[in-house]
Amino acid sequence: MAKGTDDTIAVRISKVLADRIISGAIEPGARLRQDHIAEEFQTSHVPVREAFRRLEAQGLAIGEPRRGVRVASFDLGEVKEVAEMRAALEVLAHLTSAILDLAEEATKAGDKSRDVRSWEEANRAFHRLILSPCGMPRLLATIDDLHAASARFLFAAWRSEWETRTDQDHRAILSALRQGNTESAAVTLGRHVQWIGRKPVRTASGTTREAFAIVG
Repeated sequence: MAKGTDDTIAVRISKVLADRIISGAIEPGARLRQDHIAEEFQTSHVPVREAFRRLEAQGLAIGEPRRGVRVASFDLGEVKEVAEMRAALEVLAHLTSAILDLAEEATKAGDKSRDVRSWEEANRAFHRLILSPCGMPRLLATIDDLHAASARFLFAAWRSEWETRTDQDHRAILSALRQGNTESAAVTLGRHVQWIGRKPVRTASGTTREAFAIVG
């Protein structure tokens, strides 16, 4: 198999596995079995190993000597780290009053969401829309990665029992931007993305653990 083909398959495998990890379909601590994955994607071990390296670089998997690769776990410290990084970076994106109508529609969609996945999609769309005019692709790519990590925390905590909610912070940010007050919008945004919620979650073994997530 050609090297270019291996790379293409590795990217596809890593994207599929990342989506499963982020959504909670593969739980923290679960082993990623090279043989099973190679069989699923009808490929050799070479692109699977490369896919594992990509997942490790994203912080989604951990390689252990003589024990293979497992899905990375996370704790409150990691949730806080991502929240603080988002707060620091998102306010660098130079909020502007452009495309505010689309951002408002995304907020309304989030308010109407009846499950965590649709809310997360609407929430991510809102943040992406208000930041995209900055024209800083590296910054936006980093923020996208942080949103993926945020989604993982969120799905782990609120996979079920989601309640519709009205996001007053989004509305405050939009109001400030419409008035041309970007400083106030940035302050609200920085506070907003650092709000960490917690809830008890029942595990597959029947025990209960505390789960933490960025709900902003």
